[in-house]
Amino acid sequence: MSQPPLCRRADNRPMHLLIPMAATSAPACRQASAGLRLPRLEQLLTRLQVGTVDRDDAASLSPPHERAQARTLGLPVVDGLIPFAALAARQAGLDDAEQHSAARPQAWAFVTPCHWQMGQSQVTLDPPSQLALTEAESAALLEAMRPYFEEDGLRLLPWRAGTWLASAPLFTELPCASLDRVTGQDVGDWLPRSDSARMLRRLQNEMQMLLYTHPVNDARELHRQQVVNSFWVSGCGALPTDYAARDADLIEDRSLCEAALADDAVAWVAAWHRLDAGPITQLLQQVEAGQAVQISLAGESACATWCTAPPGAWASLHKLVGRWRKARAHNILESL
Repeated sequence: MSQPPLCRRADNRPMHLLIPMAATSAPACRQASAGLRLPRLEQLLTRLQVGTVDRDDAASLSPPHERAQARTLGLPVVDGLIPFAALAARQAGLDDAEQHSAARPQAWAFVTPCHWQMGQSQVTLDPPSQLALTEAESAALLEAMRPYFEEDGLRLLPWRAGTWLASAPLFTELPCASLDRVTGQDVGDWLPRSDSARMLRRLQNEMQMLLYTHPVNDARELHRQQVVNSFWVSGCGALPTDYAARDADLIEDRSLCEAALADDAVAWVAAWHRLDAGPITQLLQQVEAGQAVQISLAGESACATWCTAPPGAWASLHKLVGRWRKARAHNILESL
């Protein structure tokens, strides 16, 4: 069955395809990227012009694809303080109008139950998606943990299975690492170290003890499933008081992410080939039909955006355009 057009809208506005983890430093995936053959991507990029290149340190708390999302949504881009959770709370109708004011906007965070793998020299955060928590499991864990959060003034609310929302003034200025940064990494390198984070670190220790004998984990152990033994906080911040929701045209395709975070080179290459044959081919077809499109490729340090534009619109980047137009996909991805 043929796929529906990815980027066509009734109002003919171009859609923006964002591909996170198009490049990764994970050893096996990085080695495999040298042999990637992505003819449709290479062909598409020769038809487009480079619009923006956002580059930062790979140690930044907010990865490039999240910064790209924030700009499209009109959110403030502050490292570790992009208020994705506050936006989710507003969209879910969870804002408390009495608490939200110009003097003190309501701050939110995502709270993600997860499994910390204890090693001899480090503690690694395994991909939360591997837990595959059911609605019932997520609700039971939330109810067990909620009183401890409330004792510290943190309001904990359900959002989706495996992800909750928390509200407290603490999250107004608490930079936290994105889950995409810490997954598969040593937790100790990414834990917030500010004085205001002491409460969270204590809560994480308390939750490890609470969850050790929780019935949900007992049942999961019986079925040889990973247990939940901690949580991660991300997406902290408050929406600007004058924030107005945008009709964003961004489509984020995360099909590379799970394989990149697990350093599964076979799955990562296969996901790239599906992207090249699917969404990227659709974009190419739309360009050939005279439609405007955008595509952003994000790695660990940079995110580059290509788009259709009038000649001369990106004159200051002509040299960069020329270099990338001649490059193979592998060379383009290496620059991210």
